[in-house]
Amino acid sequence: MSSANLPEELKAFLQASSTRVESRIQQALNTPIDGSEKLFEAMRYAALGPGKRLRPALVYACAQVFRGVDFDLAYCDSTAAALECIHAYSLVHDDLPAMDDDDLRRGRPTCHIAYDEATAILAGDALQTQAFELLLAEPLAPQLQLHLMRELATAAGARGMVAGQAIDLNSVDQTLTLDQLEPMHRLKTGALICASARMGALLGGAGERGLEIITRYAQAIGLAFQVQDDILDITAETAVLGKTQGADALRNKPTYVSLLGVDGARDKLAKLHAQAAQALQSLDGDTLLLQQLADYIVQRGH
Repeated sequence: MSSANLPEELKAFLQASSTRVESRIQQALNTPIDGSEKLFEAMRYAALGPGKRLRPALVYACAQVFRGVDFDLAYCDSTAAALECIHAYSLVHDDLPAMDDDDLRRGRPTCHIAYDEATAILAGDALQTQAFELLLAEPLAPQLQLHLMRELATAAGARGMVAGQAIDLNSVDQTLTLDQLEPMHRLKTGALICASARMGALLGGAGERGLEIITRYAQAIGLAFQVQDDILDITAETAVLGKTQGADALRNKPTYVSLLGVDGARDKLAKLHAQAAQALQSLDGDTLLLQQLADYIVQRGH
């Protein structure tokens, strides 16, 4: 699903949430101290460049489900910005020569190509810590603030995204089973997507039942995001991907396509899409945006 084919309400929502989160990040990164101008420029390059802003959109959309459309989204801005900073940092480090060694990201040079490797490493480091500055900047109830920080730290760290990245690096030239591949991607890609939805639900005042339903939905779309990435890596052109087409195959990385074939991966994607929709059926409130976000994740690139 290209941006031109998005439902109008989703297109407007994505644009509004993107504008909000970019404004908050720009505000956070507009005052470098003397001598650190290049660092901050690289941080802005990474965090404010082209991107889907899916994780911030999930924060806003999940909060709205529980608070209603009249909910003031400004309450979520710092949390949404924190998640985008973590995501941006992960991409900067993922592209480094010691990791995936990519020179193209979102249709333009990766951070270490645009600047240099040392600056990219520092920019990633700084974006990671900036996320927690942002979470601490809002006058939230202490218990809620602590819960949000715990969600983000766990999802981003050695029991979440970073664990998935480590497993991914160790899996190059290895033959994994589906039972091994899925946990890796639930960590590497899915953990931060799941945290985005859960943190939005927490900001919306979700109870245990609501949080459990949102978690099931987010786990399904988080894995679906990776399956569709694997499909697009084979079927889409570099200009559509915004990164080098076929990069995973060139590195001999295990993917859903390498294990299941394109048709099998598409079947897996359809099942995950159905799981997300099924979870939403159990949720009170208007879930149209969440369903449309799930549709967008599984259909992007078409």
